[in-house]
Amino acid sequence: MNVIMTALDVEHAAVLEHLDDLRPHRHPSGTVFDVGVVKGHPKHRVALALTGAGTTAAATLTERANSEFTPTAMVFVGVAGGLRDWLAIGDVVVATKIYSYQGGRSERDEFLVRPSAWSISHRLDQEARRLLRGNAWHSFVLQRAEGDAPVACFEPIAVGDVVLDSRASELARRLHTSYNDAVAVDMEGSGFAHAAHLGNQVHAVAVRGISDHADGRKAKADRANGQRLAARNAAAFAIALITALEPDEDVPGSEEQESPAVPVIHNTNTARDHAHVGQQIGVNFGSSKRIR
Repeated sequence: MNVIMTALDVEHAAVLEHLDDLRPHRHPSGTVFDVGVVKGHPKHRVALALTGAGTTAAATLTERANSEFTPTAMVFVGVAGGLRDWLAIGDVVVATKIYSYQGGRSERDEFLVRPSAWSISHRLDQEARRLLRGNAWHSFVLQRAEGDAPVACFEPIAVGDVVLDSRASELARRLHTSYNDAVAVDMEGSGFAHAAHLGNQVHAVAVRGISDHADGRKAKADRANGQRLAARNAAAFAIALITALEPDEDVPGSEEQESPAVPVIHNTNTARDHAHVGQQIGVNFGSSKRIR
């Protein structure tokens, strides 16, 4: 079993496009997970969650999903704002490092950053990078325009409970100065990464599609379906990654299909020479003698 976390409806819908045999799994606390299998890969099961925006909700439901399913891997799938001009709308960023950029100390006229950071699971990093060979993950991309091939890259991202839509704001300048290697921003990754880190070191990775460039034109990009394109491409990469992992051994119904049929045994009891037959269970091999 693997778990995919999403924050927005458009991200959730993008993952659902890849799943079959869906059923709801209701947690006692009220969270409803969608559990199914990857289309064409019936031995790869996925539990899908919708967290809502923000780091706190992401952390809470990541912990809940980890405790409920004990997954092999957890993937956060979503959209992000790009901080580099070379990232096109629809490109995918696999987060090698996740910064929580809001930690710090404010003194007089300066803010001293005190970030937290989490790195990608080594196992998932290795498997994900193999998907770049021949762009193998493109086989999971749905309705891709001719010649419009999304690119996947492995880079750090910065996370905070802020919608960034400016390259000139105080926050944008701080990100450029203190988190200069981050190529994208989102609002859930740090909560997800922290909860996964505390959850017995579960293998975890965030996969983000670029939906805008955090440059004051987010609304325009959203109207042009940038979020939908970004979400679908991120979902495609995440599903490709999950199918690259070992299949589940406990797929429901597999034991019934693989177990040999139990033979039906017909017993015939015959009594002779005044002997009496009471009860016989199973098969009797040999002969019986009358006791005088």
